[in-house]
Amino acid sequence: MLYALCTDCHHKWRLHIDRPLPKSGPGSYVACPSCGGKRAIAHAELLDLSIGHLDCDAFYASIEKRDNPELIDQPVIIGGGHRGVVATCCYIARKYGVRSAMPAFKARELCPDAVFLKSDMKKYQREGYRVRDMMRALTPDIEPLSIDEAFMDLSNARETHGKTAAECLMGLQATIHQEVGITVSIGLSYNKFLAKTASDLNKPFGFSMIGEAEAIDFLADKPVRMMWGVGPAMERKLNDDGITTIGQLQERDIHALQGRYGSIGKRLYYFSRGQDNRRVEQSTERKSLSSETTFNEDIASLSELTEIATRLTARVASDLARKEIAGHTVVLKLKSSDFKIRTRNMRLTYPTLREDVILDTALTLLKKEVDGTKYRLLGIGVADLFAADQADPVDLFAENGNDAALDTAINDDETTTDSVKATIKQRPAIELPRPTTEELRESLTRRYRLHKKKIIRQQKFRF
Repeated sequence: MLYALCTDCHHKWRLHIDRPLPKSGPGSYVACPSCGGKRAIAHAELLDLSIGHLDCDAFYASIEKRDNPELIDQPVIIGGGHRGVVATCCYIARKYGVRSAMPAFKARELCPDAVFLKSDMKKYQREGYRVRDMMRALTPDIEPLSIDEAFMDLSNARETHGKTAAECLMGLQATIHQEVGITVSIGLSYNKFLAKTASDLNKPFGFSMIGEAEAIDFLADKPVRMMWGVGPAMERKLNDDGITTIGQLQERDIHALQGRYGSIGKRLYYFSRGQDNRRVEQSTERKSLSSETTFNEDIASLSELTEIATRLTARVASDLARKEIAGHTVVLKLKSSDFKIRTRNMRLTYPTLREDVILDTALTLLKKEVDGTKYRLLGIGVADLFAADQADPVDLFAENGNDAALDTAINDDETTTDSVKATIKQRPAIELPRPTTEELRESLTRRYRLHKKKIIRQQKFRF
């Protein structure tokens, strides 16, 4: 028996059929008896699948087309500029071969009639948060992967909403389309790997399901590049070993794969069999925050690089303040004219979100790299993130406007003692907590206790 659900009118019913449906694999499309739509989907495990993956379709380009209807039928490319790279592009531009992260000059060659637009990250983030709030209304178990995609665990959908996970996700898809004005594609399965795989099957505005019963057969003839974590380098390595499809991985022993490819071999073994035990984490710890830019012309001058670094640092500091986090390590990224990347970093004494501290550190790193090399890209960032309340400890010996006067008085031999005393008197008294008797005893005996030799008692054995 199959269960069917219409993506247009959300009508659900049971199917009693004696022969397989024409489309096999991740759900089969049937006609809806209620509205006559052709996008109703039937699946034997429709009631049981609960892990979803939502991906906004060409998110940046879709937002721009929504705000400017004149661009609807035109190929739109976001980013690029004169020498940058493509941030994203609409599906019309993709028909010409344009892809994300492609150099702008190549995108212009492939699609000379494309409309290039600058990224408006504030607008994209605002709309992305709207979508995420709609997701959070369904379940608190959300794991964002980027501003425009996230996993969702809808295991408790029946108890919370009285609906299956598939019904909730179809309703979410329709709500986003109506209220935000963009389309999203959704994949539904029993684990994260297959949910993300399913969301890519019928883009744009697709809804696909992969159940446990058909997972191995569905994956068998798919290329290894479809597997999450297999990039171009890993794909070449697998191809060199004669492995081009996931089905060929299914035939390999776990020990052979692990011995050949290390820890990723174990993941390939389980993924190829449709197994993934990773849970949907409600929040993932952010490891870094940065801002970078690609120049229209190569730059080698320290003064010009410093001016750009100042602007990038202001963005980073603004983001840190808004997100209420601080960085313990300042990172400098440079890309030379021959596309070689230099990454330098310096760990600070304490985490900071101060713009001046980040800039001073970044310029210290930058000055060492200005050796006549022409650069096409500069990036400033911070890593090793902490909460903002752990950043920039207060200097007990500094107090607003008196700092400079006192420092000058102490360091200048010709300053009179009376002026120094006057400056010090202007400072408010700092009340330090008085230690208790136990704390004094602890501090006095700590050295002795730490260096006290431990007496090792020999155990007696019977022979």
